[in-house]
Amino acid sequence: MTTSFTSMDVSTAEQWGIIGTETMKNQPRVAERVLMLLESLEDVVDGFAVDQLTHCLQTATRAEQAGADDQVVVASLCHDIGKAISVPNHPRIAAEILRPYVRAEVVDAILYHQDFQGRHYFHHFDMDPNLRDNYRDEPWFALAEQFADEWDQTSFDPDYPTESLAHFEPKVRAIFASPHSI
Repeated sequence: MTTSFTSMDVSTAEQWGIIGTETMKNQPRVAERVLMLLESLEDVVDGFAVDQLTHCLQTATRAEQAGADDQVVVASLCHDIGKAISVPNHPRIAAEILRPYVRAEVVDAILYHQDFQGRHYFHHFDMDPNLRDNYRDEPWFALAEQFADEWDQTSFDPDYPTESLAHFEPKVRAIFASPHSI
């Protein structure tokens, strides 16, 4: 079902009702696209010991094994999904994909994860390895610290027993099934 307006300023409430209904009917498309982007990370290596899909799977595996809830596990899986598009701003891309589907503290942990992870490598680039200290008073600080230190920065091991994308697929589908905000 489609509408006929050619400019939003001449649309009607009924037409927006159709668009809303169609959008929700097609919500499963979001999980499909997220899974597609994750799969594309298999082609992104950029000098690391594992491809970025494996890195994301290892990060999510570690989060799940640590008892993280499903929102955090899926965010851990998707934290580098932006690298499928652009490495320099990948945290923001991932955070914006996740924003309508997970709680705010999870979004913020992903948005700033590179500043937290910098403790482990920024010194190699003559950058401040203590950027995370700028966020010390934030309510999501502990989550971001755990994510960066225990799960993300340790997940470049070709021999680590890593769960498959199929393992995480039900959680991805559940999290992306319905947005809590637009």
